[in-house]
Amino acid sequence: MANFIDETIPVYDILINDKFITNTDLEKIRDFSYRSGISIIKIMLTFGYVSRKNYERSLSNHGYVFDTNVRNQPIDTEVLRVLDLKHISNVFALPIRIENNRVVTLMADPTDQEFINFVYDTYGLEPEIILASDLDIAWMSHKLLGEPYVKSAVFELMKSEPANSAVITFSNNQLYVMFGSIAVIAAFLFLSFIKTAIVLNVVVSTFFLISILFKLFLALTGSRFELHQAVTKEEIKAVVDDTLPIYTIHLPVYKEDKLIKKLIWNLQSLDYPREKLDIKLLIEEDDDKTLNAVRDLNFPAIFDVIVVPFHAPKTKPKACNYGLHFSRGKYLTIYDAEDIPDTDQLKKVITLFEKLPERYICIQCALNYFNRNENFLTRMFTLEYSYWFDYMLPGLDTLDIPIPLGGTSNHFKLDKLVELGGWDPFNVTEDADLGVRAYAKGYKVSIVNSTTYEEANNEPFNWIRQRSRWIKGYMQSYLVHMRNPVKLYRKIGLRGFLGFNFFIGATPLTFLIYPVLLSLFMFYVVFDFSFIKSLFPNWVLFISIFNLIVGNVLMVYINMMAVFKRRYYELILFALANPIYWLLHSISAYKGLYQLIVKPFYWEKTNHGLSKVNNANK
Repeated sequence: MANFIDETIPVYDILINDKFITNTDLEKIRDFSYRSGISIIKIMLTFGYVSRKNYERSLSNHGYVFDTNVRNQPIDTEVLRVLDLKHISNVFALPIRIENNRVVTLMADPTDQEFINFVYDTYGLEPEIILASDLDIAWMSHKLLGEPYVKSAVFELMKSEPANSAVITFSNNQLYVMFGSIAVIAAFLFLSFIKTAIVLNVVVSTFFLISILFKLFLALTGSRFELHQAVTKEEIKAVVDDTLPIYTIHLPVYKEDKLIKKLIWNLQSLDYPREKLDIKLLIEEDDDKTLNAVRDLNFPAIFDVIVVPFHAPKTKPKACNYGLHFSRGKYLTIYDAEDIPDTDQLKKVITLFEKLPERYICIQCALNYFNRNENFLTRMFTLEYSYWFDYMLPGLDTLDIPIPLGGTSNHFKLDKLVELGGWDPFNVTEDADLGVRAYAKGYKVSIVNSTTYEEANNEPFNWIRQRSRWIKGYMQSYLVHMRNPVKLYRKIGLRGFLGFNFFIGATPLTFLIYPVLLSLFMFYVVFDFSFIKSLFPNWVLFISIFNLIVGNVLMVYINMMAVFKRRYYELILFALANPIYWLLHSISAYKGLYQLIVKPFYWEKTNHGLSKVNNANK
């Protein structure tokens, strides 16, 4: 148990005496606590007033002893039964058992008389206080009290809208169609192998070219319009900070201990009043590495640690759904651990929301990379993201076609996000799926002229892990929303239906087809294999090769277009390497297809922090 020299002296007076906070700070903290209902201890530790190291150092200097082994304390579930997790999370205090006619209570602030009174009023007994780190209390409270919240995070969408949940990968009707199609094709191959092979060849290669033409059409449509939902510098200057709403930021991390310091510095550069930021660092229960990295920070940080209790599936959308239960903002966005958003991004989003009709519930910011010139892979990745966010998404926006959201920097109206059921925890590209669900319910997504810079994957095997998950998620999303094509068509109309099929559906299929067409080209043109000529007439091979070459030329052209809006002219020649880059996509697509069948919910971890490039050089 902790021994205290004088329990009547509030900890904030100790911090003032030790010059870790000032009287002015305390006045601000008390005023903020009165207005928000957030406890003083939580404001001090999670709104950048004092670091955890200095807090513990100050109390230790005054005779307080922190228990570093609280996770092994005995627990009485009857004591926990009357507790509310949201209240416990607000005060960093947790009663855990009754012993010797006293309530053993973990407290980060042992002088919090209000909670001491709560313990007495609730149990009729005095507390026996154990001084513990707020992080240990957070870990204990979420693990012990978080079960109903994590079950809601996992099963809410599945219960309320089972048709939109990816918990079932293939519906019965889809299995009938797929295996029936395979059986029909096999029968035709048996009856007339050559004619059937010719038809398949022409259909597949033509589909490949049409899907590329659709992407070109989107890119050209997007290129004709600078982002028409632009927010000007003058509009940002006119924003009055006192009128801004609370803004929630989710930071889902897993084993990102090396990036915690960088993440905090990036977020502290945001131009937004810190008292109106509600930043949630979502850490998995078993991720002691990241939790200890937070514990070891030697400077104040502005975020609240939410420990996500273990529950399958172990995915980012499940963690974000869990965080929704503790989010206070009017708006919400997600950033990844390595993200560097434009400093005025939140103000731009709010300004645009105020100009848009009510049915717009999400604004997507562009993504790009700060290490674009590091190696071949980062250059190709940058070209891809540039045409995707600067050309194709504006094209989708202009044509009013469902926009598949990116995995980060999408900004939501929080109440509408909750209305949609949050993210699908069983879908590994949860934001692309959410964009389609929002569109199907009549809501709209817009694009804003703001960029978040990320770390481009610079290692091939790591890139394939990441990309195979993305492609698998596109397959999941397509299967979910095409369970009833007629119903989908009625919901989103002809334009939306065609856009969904050629953007979400055709993207993974194109990557799967690409090596087949490339092999035909190699066999016929390069190696001059006679069996290919005997199998297919020349006109069939000409069509296939034409579609392959034209498709590649068009994608090279799209990649070249990508450099102009951001003036990345040094990358223009790398667009010629797109056929090679697409082979990596094909490898990822086949890996994603395999995982879709054997482990559809598996979230393949992408390693971050591999780049040696200074992230300040955008």
